[in-house]
Amino acid sequence: MIDVRVRDVSKRFRMPDHSEGRRRLFGLLPGHELFWALRNVSFEIKRGEALGIIGPNGSGKTTLIKLLSGITAPTEGEIEITGRLASLVEVGAGFQPDLTGRENIFLNGAILGMSYREIARKLASIVDFAEMGPFLDVPVKRYSSGMFVRLGFSIAAHLDADILLLDEVLAVGDVSFQARCFERIEELRQAGKTVLLISHDLAAIERICSRAILLSGGHILEEGDPRDVIEAYQASVQGLLAQAQGEAPGPVVATGLAFDAAGAGPVATGNPFRCCLSYEAKEALDDAVVRLSFNWPSGYLCTELSTEPGFRLEQGPGQLEFECPMLTMQRGLYSVDLCIERRGEILLWRPRCVMLRVGAGKVLRGDFYLEHSTRVRTPPLAASG
Repeated sequence: MIDVRVRDVSKRFRMPDHSEGRRRLFGLLPGHELFWALRNVSFEIKRGEALGIIGPNGSGKTTLIKLLSGITAPTEGEIEITGRLASLVEVGAGFQPDLTGRENIFLNGAILGMSYREIARKLASIVDFAEMGPFLDVPVKRYSSGMFVRLGFSIAAHLDADILLLDEVLAVGDVSFQARCFERIEELRQAGKTVLLISHDLAAIERICSRAILLSGGHILEEGDPRDVIEAYQASVQGLLAQAQGEAPGPVVATGLAFDAAGAGPVATGNPFRCCLSYEAKEALDDAVVRLSFNWPSGYLCTELSTEPGFRLEQGPGQLEFECPMLTMQRGLYSVDLCIERRGEILLWRPRCVMLRVGAGKVLRGDFYLEHSTRVRTPPLAASG
C-alpha cells in the first residue's frame, strides 16, 4: 500500500527583483522574479517504510515537507496522502509561554489533532518520555531550551498517526534524549508507521531509513539505498570543495580531500588510516597549521589530525598526507572540518566539508578501539615433597 505519492510536484515562489529596468510605479516598488524551489519531483513511500531526504541547504527539503504537511500547496503536480499525518516541522510550535507544561500538553496536542480524551490517556506517558515530572505545573517560559524541546517532541511522538514527517527534530536535545527519540521512532516503525525524515545528520538517515533521496537545486539527483545515496552526496560535496573556495579566494585553496586505509583494505576500526589533502597555494606559507577535525553525528568533536608547529606549505599545487598506524575510531559516519591557519589568522575554513565512513573492523563496545592482546598465565606447579 502506498501512503505517500508525489507526482511531478513543483513549487514556485515570487522573489523581489531590485534590478534596474524591472521596477514598477516609477521605481517606487520592486518587481518580482520567479524562483522554483522544487521542480518535477516524483516519488512514493510505501506503508511502513522510512524514507530519508538529504541535500545541501537550499535544495528544497523544507519546502517539500511543508507541501506534504499541507502548510503550502504545490504550484504544479499532485500529492496523495493516505492515512493520518503528523508533521514535526518545528518542535514546540504553538506553545504559550505563560501556560504550564501540563496546560501546553493539552493545548499543543489539540493543535496537532488529538482529542482531549486521547491527551488525558497519554499524559503520563508524554510526561515520562520528556522527563518533565517535577516541572509539569511550571510555566514553560521558565523552561530551559532542552526542556522545551523534550516536551514538544514527546507530545508529537505520541500522536496516533499513520505517517510521521520529521524535519531536523533529531538534531536537538542532549545525547540521552536523542537516544530516546531513536528508540521511539524505531517503535513506530515496528508498529507499521510510515516515516519521512529530513536531516543533515547522515548517520541518523542511515540508521533509521530504508531508502533515501538526494535533493539538489529542487531536483532529485539520487534515490535508493541510504548508504549509496549518502556516498553520492559526499561525492557532490567533495566536488564543491574547490568551487566554494573559489567564491572567496585566499592564499590557499583546498581542491580535494580523500581517505583510505593505506593499502590495508577499507577504512575500518583497527586498520591503518591515511588522509590526503590536495591544495594550491598562491605563495609559500611558513608556520602554517593544517587541522582536520572529526565530529560525531551529534556535532561534538571526536578527534583531530594536525600538522606540527613550523610547518611550511610550498607555493603551487601540492598534497599533504596524514598517516595513522591504526584507526581507533569506532564504526560510523563522521563529518570533517578543514582549517588552515597561520599565526592565528584563518586562511581557509571549511566546516562539514566531507564525510568519513568508518567500517566495522576490530569493533568493541565503547567510543574507541584500544589495541590489545590477551594471554593466560597458569600458576606454577607446587613442588612435591
